[in-house]
Amino acid sequence: MEDVDAAILGVREDVARLHAELVRYNLVVWTGGNVSGRVPGANLYVIKPSGVSYDDLAPSDMILCDLDGRVVAGSAGSDRSPSSDNAAHAYVYRNMPEVGGIVHTHSTYAVAWAARGEEIPCVITAMADEFGGPVPVGPFAIIGDDSIGRGIVETLSGHRSRAVLMRNHGPFTVGVTPRDAVKAAVMVEDVARTVHLAREGGPLIPIPQREIDVLFSRYQNVYGQAGDDRR
Repeated sequence: MEDVDAAILGVREDVARLHAELVRYNLVVWTGGNVSGRVPGANLYVIKPSGVSYDDLAPSDMILCDLDGRVVAGSAGSDRSPSSDNAAHAYVYRNMPEVGGIVHTHSTYAVAWAARGEEIPCVITAMADEFGGPVPVGPFAIIGDDSIGRGIVETLSGHRSRAVLMRNHGPFTVGVTPRDAVKAAVMVEDVARTVHLAREGGPLIPIPQREIDVLFSRYQNVYGQAGDDRR
């Protein structure tokens, strides 16, 4: 039990701290957006409370939930309501056991692609490295139930991308850890902006699939230190 308690505290600290990265990289407006993290060794995850200013978030404010999205009664933060995307996060954790962190933002350029219902084509090496191809578009889904989660899982299952643009809504990213998912959120906004600007200047030049595969393999398996969560 002590090991689980320590793991919960660690995820609370990580998730609370990582919300500042969303602000740092201009990925959110007001209290929109959220980060969650799976608790290693337990069927639990930690998620941001709803409607709380990013400046006021502390580890004790984070909300502990089971994989059905139910708040764990009596736990720190259980007097608050979890993020409005809580059911979506729970659905992803139940159906994608490899996922250890989830992020949702309303970052400007990624939302613009989502508003057009258009995937971001893989035309720069950074996309091949990070996402292994285009960033796909998921279906339109209503906020509040697990519809968004179903769309995320359906779209990303069998896809190398760790980001999905939910149509008319915005990006959701997944990762092996919450930090990994935050990195994907930063990167998807960066490539959304770059590819948008490139297309304004003229036709895009696609990268051949063979070269995408080589770039993705190198970045995922060679770049950086073995066993890190940089992907």
